[in-house]
Amino acid sequence: MTHQDAPRDDGPEMPRHEPFFNIPNVVLGMVLVMVAIQVALDSLLPQQAVLEIILQGAFIPQRYSVPIAGQVGPYLWSPFTYSLLHGGYAHLALNSFWLAAFGSVVARRIGWARFLVFWAAAAVASAALFLVFHWGDESVMVGASGVVSALMGAAARFAFGRGGFRRDLAHLNPRASVVQSLGNRTVVAFLAAWFGINLLAATGFSFGIADSAIAWEAHVGGFLFGFLAFSLFDPLGRR
Repeated sequence: MTHQDAPRDDGPEMPRHEPFFNIPNVVLGMVLVMVAIQVALDSLLPQQAVLEIILQGAFIPQRYSVPIAGQVGPYLWSPFTYSLLHGGYAHLALNSFWLAAFGSVVARRIGWARFLVFWAAAAVASAALFLVFHWGDESVMVGASGVVSALMGAAARFAFGRGGFRRDLAHLNPRASVVQSLGNRTVVAFLAAWFGINLLAATGFSFGIADSAIAWEAHVGGFLFGFLAFSLFDPLGRR
């Protein structure tokens, strides 16, 4: 998240300046940051350092059920930093794919500065719902899935226009209200499929892509945040 293609750093990015790989540079930059972290954890750092980074950077609900004394740093930053860590290259690749798909259209619409703020807020919202369901647990949550889910929720408010989804122009669509979005058949089908997948994850089905449980609570928390709160970040108007 280091660059914008629009003239202003807080406005929608226009399609006349197509970024590298047709992905806004802020999204590409975030993917590269996560890749660099994964490479360092897997190949460059000693095991003790890796364990310390996971302990300090992952979101662990148990941290919030004990006094803050002695853990002020992780207590404050782990609701953000967990979204940059992943459980392996397969986990990273899956999140990067969906980040490129949905993060791109959102980034073009709101610009890089708002995108950074949205990422941070979405990470906190995702962690918050996970915390509600796992209060006091020793569970360790990592991954950008909650943020990606928030981006999906945000895109559902504007990207599925009457003419369908146009990757190059979807960011210019007017934003629909929550009620209008729920009246869009494409959005409803998208929501049904998305929540259905997470319902399966809640029952323990991992789709063969994870060695550990999927944090569906974080997915739902992120999606609801993106879908309901997107208007707070959107510089464009409604219909």
